[in-house]
Amino acid sequence: MGNEEKSVRTDLAEDRTDLAEDRTLLANERTFSGWARTATACIGIGLGFSALFKPVEPTWVAKAIATLFILVGIFLVIAAERRARGLHERLTAHHIAGVSPINFRVRAVAISVAAVALIVAIWWLT
Repeated sequence: MGNEEKSVRTDLAEDRTDLAEDRTLLANERTFSGWARTATACIGIGLGFSALFKPVEPTWVAKAIATLFILVGIFLVIAAERRARGLHERLTAHHIAGVSPINFRVRAVAISVAAVALIVAIWWLT
């Protein structure tokens, strides 16, 4: 096996590794999106629970359960953001234009702030 053949094989192996890294980055973005959707669903369940059981006495029970669902949603989106950013910072995009790591944080913060606003609305505006 000559040096030229070894060089070609090494180049092909590096290309496969680069493509695998790109696929992992894209899978990471999809996974974050899935967890963000789950978090948003938890927040929606909390909001729905609050609206559906508003007439229940004592009112704090329905509010507490709704708040619990919303807090779970906040936890999920923050945990997803931390995992996504951690992996994204360890890998390098080669042939794709991946999402900037700051976008994970912006989305997580936006969802969290909106969720906290819902908690405030549930407890103090109703």
